[in-house]
Amino acid sequence: QQPQAPGSQLRPSQGHFQELVLTEDEKKLLLKEGVTLPTQLPLTKYEERVLKKIRRKIRNKQSAQESRKKKKEYIDGLESRMSACTAQNQELQRKVLHLEKQNSSLLEQLKKLQAMVVQSSNKAAQTGTCLAV
Repeated sequence: QQPQAPGSQLRPSQGHFQELVLTEDEKKLLLKEGVTLPTQLPLTKYEERVLKKIRRKIRNKQSAQESRKKKKEYIDGLESRMSACTAQNQELQRKVLHLEKQNSSLLEQLKKLQAMVVQSSNKAAQTGTCLAV
């Protein structure tokens, strides 16, 4: 019995020969190759080789389509992750800028407070002298 491609079938017919039923893809490729196969089995060695070659081409085509589909999904996933990372990066840059401004403002306040402390301690030292007898 012949190995079968998905979708192609062998059907019992009159007599002891089986009918060879081909898929649409198999029919298209056979037509493109310019080969006609009988509708009854058995096939000659040449016809078997041709059918095997056609089925291999179909499997390769399906495999290539699946590979392209997986690659596209992978690329889409990477692009999605890149978008998310870019957005997160921009948000973090905004936060850094805000924190740098806040830090600068706090440093200014600290300098003013330190100056006030120095100034008030100088005044206290001037007015705090007492005479001891």
